[in-house]
Amino acid sequence: MSTGTVASAGLADPSEPEGGPAGGAAAPSGGPLGAVALPPRAERAARAQEAVGRLGPAGVDAVAVTWVDNAGIARVKAVPLSGLVHAAQWGVGAAPCFDVFLADDTIVTSRLIGGPTGDLRLYPDLDRLVPLAAQPGWAWAPGERYTQAGSPHPGCQRLFARRMTAAAAGRGLTLKAGIEVEWVVALAGEPQEEPRFPTAGPAYGMHRLTDLSDYLREVLRALAEQGLTVLQIHPEYAPGQFEVSVAPEGPVEAADTTVLVRQTIRAVSARHGLRASFAPVVEAGSVGNGGHLHLSLWRDGHNLARGGSGPHGLTAEAEGFLAGVLGALPELLVLGSSSPAGYLRLVPSHWAGAYQCWGLENREAALRLVTGSSGERSTAANAEIKCFDATANPYLAVGAVLATGLAGLDQRLALPPEFTGDPAAATPGTVPRLPAGPAEAIAAYRKSAVLREAMGEPLYEAVLAVRTAESEQYADATPQELVAATRWRY
Repeated sequence: MSTGTVASAGLADPSEPEGGPAGGAAAPSGGPLGAVALPPRAERAARAQEAVGRLGPAGVDAVAVTWVDNAGIARVKAVPLSGLVHAAQWGVGAAPCFDVFLADDTIVTSRLIGGPTGDLRLYPDLDRLVPLAAQPGWAWAPGERYTQAGSPHPGCQRLFARRMTAAAAGRGLTLKAGIEVEWVVALAGEPQEEPRFPTAGPAYGMHRLTDLSDYLREVLRALAEQGLTVLQIHPEYAPGQFEVSVAPEGPVEAADTTVLVRQTIRAVSARHGLRASFAPVVEAGSVGNGGHLHLSLWRDGHNLARGGSGPHGLTAEAEGFLAGVLGALPELLVLGSSSPAGYLRLVPSHWAGAYQCWGLENREAALRLVTGSSGERSTAANAEIKCFDATANPYLAVGAVLATGLAGLDQRLALPPEFTGDPAAATPGTVPRLPAGPAEAIAAYRKSAVLREAMGEPLYEAVLAVRTAESEQYADATPQELVAATRWRY
């Protein structure tokens, strides 16, 4: 464990008087920061009291408040239901050092965040507070982190996603997003054991669904009870692998939902004597779990992926946005495929999106354009980022995609020619390969002025510290060792 000094930017300012943003004063000036100011304390208390009155009779005893760290691990602080009003008013203590945790719980440091000093306050978002259908007696809410004086913590990943959503709104744009959830389910056992699968059914086969029909039905029921709209659920390619997709939402809401979906799957699995892994690779050499991000750009109720003069009907704004994302994919991997294990998944000819190209319905391209069926394209058309996986902090992933997409839109970039077919079969050198390891992605991230400015120095450098440390940690690991180290961490 290494230690360091936490910059004052991530901590309370003892000179700031009580009653700043947390007390209901005007939001900080400076554009997007106003979008992440805390509501007045009295309002938060009243809403929490209403929630207590609703959840108590429903049998809820405690509330889990989660945030996702820079290694992609969901961390939690929980309060009894009787403590929810206080937590909504004053937050729950959460040390800044969580921003420099690695996936194996090693703690490193960064230039601006790290070390044992300081404290933050974790506030539950009461808009997303929901009883957990597969964990009787528990409710869940995503959390956001502020200083003790009530200022936004510059390292809070969810607040970053909210700022980028506000930046889009400032241009008159809204986004719809959804993150596919893929997982492998195995029989419960010791952490060091190789996975033993509860079904030997073929890829995408009805055999596999039949073997686990009660389990999958309970997953669907739990998600529905929590207010989520499931679009589809099906067996995937790898042994014991499944996928579920939910309806698109705003970027922050989509990130919240993927945290809730994974937690629900994990809880249902435990109730069935199973355990779930969302790791990018569960068996070395096998097809892995993705965390594909779908998104569409809208203005005044119009889907900007349709009705334009660009490729396949893209408007100039949508094309510029997607061109910005496509050009930034090497550095975006640092945020969208967090673990070194992700590069074991990101291999050619595995539908993982290993090449920096785009194409209509091309599942080998890192950026896939999806138009949808004739008759629903005005609502269904979207783009899919295939190179991301579930080790990503989803708030960082959606926030960074927004930042690079908006930069491309502002610069009026154009997409390069699309690629059809498998880029692995193209003449060598004609289609750029995405980074094949973390060091190359980190090098691209270091050069990204767009991400540095959008994220701010504390968050940008904390991510860099975590990625660099994990890259060094597993530099000499074999694929089998890397998979074993990460299989049950995600």
